[in-house]
Amino acid sequence: MSKKNDVNKCPRVDIGGQAVMEGVMMRSPKHQAVTVRRADGTLVTKVEKLHLPGDKHPWMKKPFIRGTVSMITMLTSGMKTLEDSTKMLGIMDEEPTQFEKWLSEKLHKGIDKIVMFVAIVMAVILSVGLFIAIPAGIETLLKNAGMSAFGYTLLGGVVKILILIGYMAFCGSIPDVRRTFQYHGAEHKSVFCHEAQEPLTPANAMKYSCLHPRCGTAFLLIVFTISILLFLVLNVLMPISNYFLRLLFHLAMLPIVAGVSYEVLKGLAHSESKAAKLLRWPGLQMQRLTTREPDESMLECAIVSMNLALTGELPAHAPRTPEGWAILHSYAESEPGYVPRSETENTEIASEEDGSEG
Repeated sequence: MSKKNDVNKCPRVDIGGQAVMEGVMMRSPKHQAVTVRRADGTLVTKVEKLHLPGDKHPWMKKPFIRGTVSMITMLTSGMKTLEDSTKMLGIMDEEPTQFEKWLSEKLHKGIDKIVMFVAIVMAVILSVGLFIAIPAGIETLLKNAGMSAFGYTLLGGVVKILILIGYMAFCGSIPDVRRTFQYHGAEHKSVFCHEAQEPLTPANAMKYSCLHPRCGTAFLLIVFTISILLFLVLNVLMPISNYFLRLLFHLAMLPIVAGVSYEVLKGLAHSESKAAKLLRWPGLQMQRLTTREPDESMLECAIVSMNLALTGELPAHAPRTPEGWAILHSYAESEPGYVPRSETENTEIASEEDGSEG
């Protein structure tokens, strides 16, 4: 791979994304676009203007604070984006069950909102259980067994990272999730292509790496590393023997860890020093668990979302679904300045094709 395609090349841009079910979400500073590919091969896409907490409350954009805000926003908006993608695919059009209807009537909420709320709660419980409760329990047992603060903190941190690696590896073994990891790779390749200021085409994007320094996977590893370093100090200064107090202490420190980790991620991603490249290498390697090589159809989804997140508008020529989503047949239809063929041109092309077959 040439220097131009080096995974460490990361100009200062504000484009990020998220893999969703059979598609990709891309987010620019002002807009967010989600594109999915339906079973019939069409690309269904939507664009919405972003209303971020920092736009209304500028203090939320301050260094160290913005990391915590970003973590909370990613959790809530990420689940909403996943919900949107399933609706756009049309896989939530089935008739609700009697229980779902009863629950919706009792809570006076749509079943989609109930499902999203339950999913968020379950995700939080799973995250706290796996990455905070279990390591905190191990640290407490080791401390009460007489191990030094340095020893039990380090081992507790190693357990966190091993659980993270095991969880990601398990998810990658599930076929549907593995396919979503391919869309994750498509997202990264398209971002790299945009950052290199090359035309956004599947062929151009394909040659780039699936490993990007600003990925959320790298952020998680940084969070765990920062938490180990922080608690190496705090556990010496404030040793806690009670498990529940230790659990609450870890939860209380989470906003601080997230804030510091966000600044570290930004700093490493935009630095080309040898130290920065060395420090971000583990995060890039961790992404091998959460990305896979995409095919061209997946790259098309990512490119459509990228184009529309940058322009903030759906293509005027594209037909709309009843929900207002645009229906495209090619990524080229999302390019700025795209002019659709007239009916006459389509007829002439069809005639030429029929003639060549004869």
